[in-house]
Amino acid sequence: MFGINFDNLNWYLWVLLGALALSFVVQLFYYLYYYTGILTLKWKTQKTGGNFSSQTPGVSVIICARNESENLRDFLSVVLAQDYPNYEVIVVNDGSTDETETLLRALARENPHLYHTCIPQNAQVMSPKKLALTVAIKAAKKEILLFTDADCYPVSESWIRKMIRNFTPKTDFVLGYGAYERHKGLLSHLISYDTFFIAMQYMGFSYRGCPYMAVGRNMAYRRKVFFENRGFASILHLQSGDDDLFVNKRANKNNTRIEINAESKTISRSNTEFKDWFIQKERHLSTASYYRPGSKCIIGTEVGSRGIFYLSILGLILLAPLPLLLIALGFFILRYITQAIVINLSARNFNERKFYFSILVFDIALPLISLYTLCSNQIRRKTKYKWK
Repeated sequence: MFGINFDNLNWYLWVLLGALALSFVVQLFYYLYYYTGILTLKWKTQKTGGNFSSQTPGVSVIICARNESENLRDFLSVVLAQDYPNYEVIVVNDGSTDETETLLRALARENPHLYHTCIPQNAQVMSPKKLALTVAIKAAKKEILLFTDADCYPVSESWIRKMIRNFTPKTDFVLGYGAYERHKGLLSHLISYDTFFIAMQYMGFSYRGCPYMAVGRNMAYRRKVFFENRGFASILHLQSGDDDLFVNKRANKNNTRIEINAESKTISRSNTEFKDWFIQKERHLSTASYYRPGSKCIIGTEVGSRGIFYLSILGLILLAPLPLLLIALGFFILRYITQAIVINLSARNFNERKFYFSILVFDIALPLISLYTLCSNQIRRKTKYKWK
């Protein structure tokens, strides 16, 4: 084949070729099985109408805000104007020093279903947001808790309705998609890709029975789940984790659903500086080492096989004869075509931007950024423990 005498190949070329073929198969499996979760559910819903509840249980929308007066002024009105018959909005002023409290008082006079409370500025806790969320959840009067952020807005008046229709009697968690505003430039493109790819992961894994995280910008769960599991008691020593770790510890294949309708999407204001995005990325990844072993295994296998795939191709480029390079190129092209089709069809479902050649760059760059971030988090944690 291709004029190759396989009997004369050196052992290291066999190793590289075998590693390339194996990692290619693993990658193809992830894209065609896990990452098609959004598309599979979409096609299934179109065919059967979906197994949605017709009930409209009470919903408490919970928002934590620290110095978010501008965002609340711009976006809270969209949350307050939802087309849903039975909901309240609870905003926790988490020690703000701006005009947040004044604004909330004014809005509450105009909107009887808006409630607000305040966390003192001098509250000394490891995770202020967990305290703010706990206060809001205890104050909530409704059965379902729906979470978003102060710098977020739902894209439609049907956001609550679309998310809540997934709460069948067996459902405790519903995972939604939280996007970021799109702007021109490389950073915005990077943030869009990273955000959507992560959503494609956690939604796909969840659909296939392996839920491992959610984003606090758009997720919901039953109020009783919070109290039955003693709230955030097991993760109070961590600054983050109120969304992904809570879901990771409590969600399973039987009690978790995803919502993929484009009207269920929320959009957040995006970082405009790479440094700010990196700090945010670092914070999000700080909880990854606390995931369940099964979650770490399923995520790590994909990332590891991806690394082996690219390293094998690099090794063949440096060491292999031309015919082997053509085989490696074939693997590369076939994987890229699969990526482009699955990612862009899934992105179109949420009215997201298209990704073509940027996939080739971000597919390599983002795992390296995440690896650097995870290593820096580990070093920082060890340093912290040493100070104690």
